[in-house]
Amino acid sequence: MLDYGPITLSLKLAFWTVALILPFGIWVAHKLISLHRSRPWIEAALALPLVLPPTVLGYYFLVGFGGESFFGIPLVFSFYGILLASLIVNLPFAIQPIQRAFEAINPEIREAAQVSGLSHWQIFRLIELPLAWRGITSAAVLTFAHTLGEFGVVLMVGGAIPGETKTVSISIYDKVQSFDTAGAGALSLLLLGTSLVAIAISYGLFGRSITASPRGRA
Repeated sequence: MLDYGPITLSLKLAFWTVALILPFGIWVAHKLISLHRSRPWIEAALALPLVLPPTVLGYYFLVGFGGESFFGIPLVFSFYGILLASLIVNLPFAIQPIQRAFEAINPEIREAAQVSGLSHWQIFRLIELPLAWRGITSAAVLTFAHTLGEFGVVLMVGGAIPGETKTVSISIYDKVQSFDTAGAGALSLLLLGTSLVAIAISYGLFGRSITASPRGRA
């Protein structure tokens, strides 16, 4: 039988992570396409969560958040702590797809808009955002799915407090430790299906964008 407490908490964490990180991801991705010298270093820093072990990230979060609080709310072993950790861990998943979508826009479209007298904000809002919708959607889906399955950082920063920090992935670990293979299998199947759907949606969106791109870029 499924334990719905961790599922509800994971969905809550994934929802707020996507809601908070997408605007920031759009802004950063748009800024990156206009940078030159500093761009590789910024991209490398944003991609660090992809290559660093979760335990390393969790350690630095513990060191950084250990005695800190946000409006009197402690960050370690709390929902707000794992939310902040989730935002940092998901930066590459939220930024890279959107950046590729912005880069796929033909520069001639921007030039034509500028000649027509549109401001930078109008070009961004009326032209670039609609053309980058596939990347934005892909970023949202990947971030949501990755948040549902995040384990190492959440465990180190939040522990396994029921109703507060015990997410689906941590619940799977606990069930395996207590030899509840049926419960662990059911939750694992849920995450497996979610991840498969997320990747399929992302690949489908970018596959169509590559086909439709006049310059053959993704």
